[in-house]
Amino acid sequence: MCCDLKRRFLLLYATQKGQAKAIAEEIWEQAGAHGLEADMHCMSETDKYNLETEKDPVVIVISTTGTGDPPDTARKFVKKIQDTALPPDHFAHLQYGLLGLGDSEYTFFCNGGKTVDRRLQELGAQRFYDTGLADDCVGLELVVDPWIDGLWLALKEAFLLQKEKEGMSSNVDAVSSSLSAAPDIVHELNLSSEVQNLKLEDGGVRNSDVRTQKLVDINLVASTGDTEPSLVHSVPPVSESALNIPALPPEYIEVEFQDTHGENPHLSSLISEGTTFEVPVTKAVQLTSEDAIKTALLLELDIADTVFDYQPGDAFCVICPNNVNEVEELLQILGLSEKGEYFVCVKVKQGTKKKGATHPQHIPERSTLKFILTWCLELRAIPKKAFLRALVECTSDAGEKRRLQELCSRQGASDYTRFIRESNVCLLDLLHAFPSCKPSLNLLIEHLPKLQARSYSVSSSNLYQPGKLYFVFNIVEFPACPTRAVSRKGVCTGWLAELVAPLLQPNKNTLDTKGGNPSTEKISIFARPNNTFHLPADPSVPFMMVGPGTGISPFIGFLQHRQKLREEHTDWEFGETWLFFGCRHQHRDYLFKQLKCFLENGTLTHLKVCFSRDSSTAEVAPPKYVQDVIRLYAKEVARVLLKERGYFYVCGDKKHMADGVSDAVVDIISMEMEVDKLEAMKILAVLREAKRYLQDVWS
Repeated sequence: MCCDLKRRFLLLYATQKGQAKAIAEEIWEQAGAHGLEADMHCMSETDKYNLETEKDPVVIVISTTGTGDPPDTARKFVKKIQDTALPPDHFAHLQYGLLGLGDSEYTFFCNGGKTVDRRLQELGAQRFYDTGLADDCVGLELVVDPWIDGLWLALKEAFLLQKEKEGMSSNVDAVSSSLSAAPDIVHELNLSSEVQNLKLEDGGVRNSDVRTQKLVDINLVASTGDTEPSLVHSVPPVSESALNIPALPPEYIEVEFQDTHGENPHLSSLISEGTTFEVPVTKAVQLTSEDAIKTALLLELDIADTVFDYQPGDAFCVICPNNVNEVEELLQILGLSEKGEYFVCVKVKQGTKKKGATHPQHIPERSTLKFILTWCLELRAIPKKAFLRALVECTSDAGEKRRLQELCSRQGASDYTRFIRESNVCLLDLLHAFPSCKPSLNLLIEHLPKLQARSYSVSSSNLYQPGKLYFVFNIVEFPACPTRAVSRKGVCTGWLAELVAPLLQPNKNTLDTKGGNPSTEKISIFARPNNTFHLPADPSVPFMMVGPGTGISPFIGFLQHRQKLREEHTDWEFGETWLFFGCRHQHRDYLFKQLKCFLENGTLTHLKVCFSRDSSTAEVAPPKYVQDVIRLYAKEVARVLLKERGYFYVCGDKKHMADGVSDAVVDIISMEMEVDKLEAMKILAVLREAKRYLQDVWS
């Protein structure tokens, strides 16, 4: 079909870390094979599209960031459409389909997409295709792939409807034939996060796959002894299937090696989120005993000579490097060990077929190769299927090539989830597992995402300790396993632990700031204010805090701040305060035993603790987890939260704690208010909306 007959649709994406953009690019690439032209733009490029006058269908791919916020690139767009002066028929002319990306580990799942979807509906826009909500917790591809499959038929129907409205029925047949490659699938897809209902293990080849995906059929016979699949080995039916693999992403980056003269850019140039501050680490304390399961460290930063400001409850970000040994190892595998200190110039490849190819914002125009691998690329990122597809072309061994094809194919979807995603496999793991794979440097720059700064809760009050900032973290450990040959520490926590090792004071378990060795080690940080996770504006309002493990971190700041306010304002009325804390062992990881000081001076009204792994000789076993303790104080929780209009804060692990706490609160509301569970859930939702039930959680 001639290019001038291709039907156009507008394709908008809003991304925070690049996933929405990558999915939009996949849609753009497939569109041509379906006789369509995708006019693709970032949502922030408002000078390149106009929804007020848009006549063609609109496809939107949008992620969610923070606590349910739209990504930065969508904020102006969202603000514009949320103008209350807009009439209810403002977008009555608009047909759209929306794919939202999110993570069900967090409370406001896919809220960025839901916000745009809801507002477009309120302004009269019509969906030509069901909204898809993809869950990064279980794998975006489980919803993204079938959603894209169904998009082409939905667009076909939208164009036919458009033709009928325009009275141009004579051209309907031409449009139909141009889209004949679209898969004949049911339009009504269940695209909720209930991904278990999606049947993706389709052994056949869809018609639509022929033009966008390469048919692979290399029947390598597995040895009879290997009956279980692994990262490097498959079993029937995958090992015997013809595979539907993604189209090969076009290369768009070229790297030119230069000399060894010059200076690398300052770390602040890598950050667009705000002002960076280079601050010294002045103290480090190990809060846990040597035999604790996890090692928790408390660090003190000196911010006295900066304008860095924060409130208790805020978070901040640490700019961290990749592990130096992993960088050296990668250079060796790439055959570039001698080139690490050479400056490289990264450019967009001339004549690339990649739509809208631009220089990656997180890669400096000129820096050393080692700087890029150390500070710019997330070497630990879980490889996406498009990356695996590109790695296939760099692999010489036939068996290894076939296995990589399987892992990025539709037929190997469950293997990808099990051996790549759930095993937290990274690029180095793959290169060890598939030694004949020798990717080029430009391929890594194209496919590895930006190395993200790591976020931590502030564990202090600037009012209580001016010029100081404290934070607490567990050193993350990734043990060796079948898919990971060596054990590793977390990118940032491992680096910080190594950095402060000379400062470390073992197991003092205190916030006493006296002593400590002077340090010349500095780290770069920038603010990440939290607009809601703060103390009540009215000090007379009671509040409850739930923070097991390192989840207690922001509440230390809360209590320090409250203590200082009580000292400075003796005439004020202060509401009661509750803290529910839990850990494994009382004598190994009770992080802040001086909590009793807050209790003794009246800053903290009630302290309830539990220890999940300590044995007990009591006739009635004590509660093990904070959610169990909360249930023991049901009447007090109901009184503070419902009768006295208090606040309820939860900080810590989402899946294993925060969900259990919210379930306990729902049960308490149901019991104390004598309503059914559904009504209790609605009441909790109202409390969340009113910002009186607040969470700062992580997965």
